[in-house]
Amino acid sequence: MSPAVQGRRALLSVSDKAGLIPFAEGLKRLGFEIISTGGTATALSAAGIAVLNISDVTGFPEMLEGRVKTLHPAVHGGILADRSKAEHMAKIDEHGIRPIDLICVNLYPFAATVAKPGVKLEEAIENIDIGGPTMIRSAAKNHAGVLVVVSPDDYEPVLQALEAGEVGIEMRRELAAKAFAHTARYDAYISRWLACRFAKEAGIDEPQFPRELALGFDLAQTCRYGENPHQVAAFYVAPGITEPCIAGAKQLHGKELSFNNIYDLNAALETVKEFSEEKQPAAVVIKHTNPCGVALGDTTAEAFRKAREGDPISAFGGILAVTRVLDVATAEEITGKNTFFEAIVAPGFEPEALPILTERKKWGANLRLLEVGDLRGWREKAAASGMDYKRVVGGILMQTPDHRVVTEADLKVVTDRAPTADEIAELLFAWKIVRHVKSNAIVFTKDRKVVGVGAGQMNRVRSVRLAVEQAGELAKGAVMASDAFFPFPDGPEAAAAAGITAIIQPGGSVKDADTIEVANKNGIAMVFTGIRHFLH
Repeated sequence: MSPAVQGRRALLSVSDKAGLIPFAEGLKRLGFEIISTGGTATALSAAGIAVLNISDVTGFPEMLEGRVKTLHPAVHGGILADRSKAEHMAKIDEHGIRPIDLICVNLYPFAATVAKPGVKLEEAIENIDIGGPTMIRSAAKNHAGVLVVVSPDDYEPVLQALEAGEVGIEMRRELAAKAFAHTARYDAYISRWLACRFAKEAGIDEPQFPRELALGFDLAQTCRYGENPHQVAAFYVAPGITEPCIAGAKQLHGKELSFNNIYDLNAALETVKEFSEEKQPAAVVIKHTNPCGVALGDTTAEAFRKAREGDPISAFGGILAVTRVLDVATAEEITGKNTFFEAIVAPGFEPEALPILTERKKWGANLRLLEVGDLRGWREKAAASGMDYKRVVGGILMQTPDHRVVTEADLKVVTDRAPTADEIAELLFAWKIVRHVKSNAIVFTKDRKVVGVGAGQMNRVRSVRLAVEQAGELAKGAVMASDAFFPFPDGPEAAAAAGITAIIQPGGSVKDADTIEVANKNGIAMVFTGIRHFLH
């Protein structure tokens, strides 16, 4: 035991008690006296570890249902005294305050509390930690003399450093920076949640844009590289997310996700979620964030087969997402032809399907399989997930997510011929897809299957021509969705020549009359939604 650590004090007060007992035992072996509070003190005592209750340090009982217990000069004087200043040390000695040399604190589980369905505001308020962040910040400020530990991941490295003699300034600085990030993330989440909740309680439907924006995210993984091998990257996730999403997915198999895998998987899952309430299963194939194949089928296997047929060339090396638990028949279909997927995301996987996916193909060992749970009801959960962010150099754009639903009742027929019931269903199917295609976006569908896509073009008619080229003969009798209005009638003219029978678009162009005239001349039914779906 190092004599340098004899007589030192450590204050332990944690909500997450993972690794607490071994850490406390290690501190005891190194000669630390342990001070503790509430449930932490109870857990330590139950493990046979002697603790000094915080009330014995402050001379006051825990008050106000635990709201006040560490907010006292006997605690913060012991943390904040600058060990290099004789006057500081003399002053705390004058008041009978002993230095506290290590603070181990993690905070009330606010995110987990508010993630519970139907959580009351009062319960959320009581899970806002006050004393914890104050101690963390005090110790982090005075890190040259006080070790601050906020994560169980650091217990063993800290014990090893103490065992070696003394913790160097590099580790102290690293722990201090981590501590400030910990409280910043905590406060950011609370401020964001309270703003939304207060607005809801006041009956305010408009989104709340704070004057000062604080964002808190947790590191999920570092990536081998970013979009390109010369870029470094990492993946961070927001706390408290209950919506089925890639950030909360469980990886069952395969290599670690890359930066591009994560981005493409997100695009695949967000697209397939559009069809989570359909009676028929749906499958989506994504390539470079654009859906190149989407279909409904009587079975998941049929939906997958139809989705792949939409663009089998692009499907190779893509990402697959489905709305139902992936079964044996679908696994057989996936592995039965000359195809290759980087990753598959599904609500779940039948146990018998897993070996088919992971063992039969040369690429099976690397195939990434992600489970996200039931997709139904995701919109209600998404409403609590907050805003959508896009970064620009020097700033962030913030907006509400594009979750607007269009139904048959929203459609305005603008042509002489109204769409048939089947065309309406097909148009709404295509409309759900086009919003997930990079603008300018055009989607052709037929029999609830994508047959042509035009994505990311600088003019809309070129997107139409790309969709026509991909669809070929399948364009005859198909419908077309456009994410924004047609500035000129040339797009509908190209679609009419290819055999499109119905069009869905937002409308609102000064050339709408010309577009409607093209549709009427060709017997095309056209509906306006009044809603645009740009995706940049």
